[in-house]
Amino acid sequence: MKKIAIARCLAVLAVVSFFCGGASAQQAQRIVSLGGTVTEIIYDLGMQDKLVADDQSSLYPEAATKLPRVGYYRAVPAEGVLSLKPDLVIASENAGPAASLEKVRSVGVEVITVSDKPTIESLYERIEQIAQALGVPEKGKLLATDIQAKVKQAQAGTSDSLRTVLIINRTGAKLMAGGDTTASAIMEMAGLDNVLKAQRGYKPVSAESLLSLKPEMIIVTSGSLEAAGGMDKFKSDPAIAFTPAVKNNRIVVMDDLLALGLGPRVSVAISQLKAAAGHAN
Repeated sequence: MKKIAIARCLAVLAVVSFFCGGASAQQAQRIVSLGGTVTEIIYDLGMQDKLVADDQSSLYPEAATKLPRVGYYRAVPAEGVLSLKPDLVIASENAGPAASLEKVRSVGVEVITVSDKPTIESLYERIEQIAQALGVPEKGKLLATDIQAKVKQAQAGTSDSLRTVLIINRTGAKLMAGGDTTASAIMEMAGLDNVLKAQRGYKPVSAESLLSLKPEMIIVTSGSLEAAGGMDKFKSDPAIAFTPAVKNNRIVVMDDLLALGLGPRVSVAISQLKAAAGHAN
């Protein structure tokens, strides 16, 4: 009986230790990541073995798409996260709703939110924060330094500053990327002129608005192009068909996370856009 009582006490202590955050973030062995670039950074730091799940925006690398999913990072179900028994959640600051994350915290799971603003400085801060949380700060510094060098190389040389718009298809509605968005920041870093930069966020697409904006180049994400039914159907849309971009065949198809998530591969996005604009290195 005494042995049984001791065993029960140890079991209770183990549960209390888990739900009261007994292990530090650096000792975490079961991590859930919320946000595509958060997941990508974890892989680039070589810490993916600790990942037990991510969210639907985690599209790169391909291995990340094979992990269990806990929904979309902006609409996180607390129960789905907790069902995977994580000891750490690393989330974009845009993850939510707040009540869901608070529910995860309330049972003792550590939730670390990291910078996720539409700026290159935020990317470097995000890398530092994630690397620090995982106990590999030096790897974080090396990754940031490597990205900085690649961005500088990608931006070198000249290219045409074309009037550009990025179009996405979300829940059946076509939207254009305005200012204060990751897409706009990437266009700017590539030397392009976002024709909708004066407006904040994402705005609906209409034939009248696109014709008045006269975009010389249109960027569309691969997921949005698929939702549109392919390139021919996309270009035949009345809101797009008569733009200078279609006339001059300047439609650029980009990977969704590359275009919409300012992450470790930002130099690749810059290079693709500069090449499409012409006269790139």
